[in-house]
Amino acid sequence: MSSAAIVILNYNGREMLETFLPSVIANSHVDIWVIDNNSSDDSIPFLEEKFPQIQILKSSQNLGFAGGYNWGLDQLRNEYDFHILLNSDVEVTKNWDTDLVRALEGMPDYAAIQPKILSWKSKNKFDYAGAGGGFVDGYGYPYCRGRIMDLIEQDSGQYDDSIDVDWASGACFIVRAEVFHQFEGFDASFFAHMEEIDLCWRMRKSGWKIGYKGDIAVYHLGGGTLQRSSPQKLYLNIRNSLSMIYKNESDAKFKKIYWVKYLLEHLAILSYRIKGQKELAKAIRRGYEDFDSTKSSLRKFQSATSTEKEIKSKSPITFLVWQWAVLRKKKFSAF
Repeated sequence: MSSAAIVILNYNGREMLETFLPSVIANSHVDIWVIDNNSSDDSIPFLEEKFPQIQILKSSQNLGFAGGYNWGLDQLRNEYDFHILLNSDVEVTKNWDTDLVRALEGMPDYAAIQPKILSWKSKNKFDYAGAGGGFVDGYGYPYCRGRIMDLIEQDSGQYDDSIDVDWASGACFIVRAEVFHQFEGFDASFFAHMEEIDLCWRMRKSGWKIGYKGDIAVYHLGGGTLQRSSPQKLYLNIRNSLSMIYKNESDAKFKKIYWVKYLLEHLAILSYRIKGQKELAKAIRRGYEDFDSTKSSLRKFQSATSTEKEIKSKSPITFLVWQWAVLRKKKFSAF
């Protein structure tokens, strides 16, 4: 079997490590590393005392999800064939790591694979992040089988298949180390949120495939760092979504997408203000302002192949917001 390492990013997550690391240790067979993003709690002393078998990389500053992983995985460059990125709030199942390694070994044209991601709190339901495989609609809105907008489906085995997807969730996925470094990892300017979708988009544009394996399952707590209702998370999602689409789409297509999103998301600003949720309204506006001010510094991604073709999404949904809000389609099976 190829060499692989489980790599967990931590920032002030002692409680998460205490809760979830035992399942990782009990059910895993490859090396386990923790990248610490300059935590101010007692995460490192706790790990050193309770889990001495885990290897630790200590950053001198908080680099965010994207930058933290880039820094840590760079320290492990050339040591492993595969990296398994795992959130600190994920419970895993028996042989999950070796199953992912063997799956990717047998799929040489795939850069990354995601398992089925279920909710830790409600284990018969899918998780918000990744669920039964992630897609991006024609306007850059991400969604998952098992999770459309905020509606979460119960798991009845409907997504126990293996399919190609648009992106693998940062909560848990395996990636070829060489490919991760070839693409310079995540875009560190994102700090957190959307960085894995951007990376997968870039890899797909260069001819790699992204896979989903529904016969391998993990359980994600979710919201361990920022709740979905957090203004900071909304700000990052708005800014990073625009940055991701700008980097990966043609200028003409980006302009079309930008103005559609601008209209919809400024209607959301109005709705938040009516509801008295002024901080959420400010978060959307700040996301647009920051994107507009930094757009010139973003690098448009061009595939290394000389004759790059437009890479179409695997998504069966052209316009998610329309289907959800107007046609009232709430589950993936409705499309």
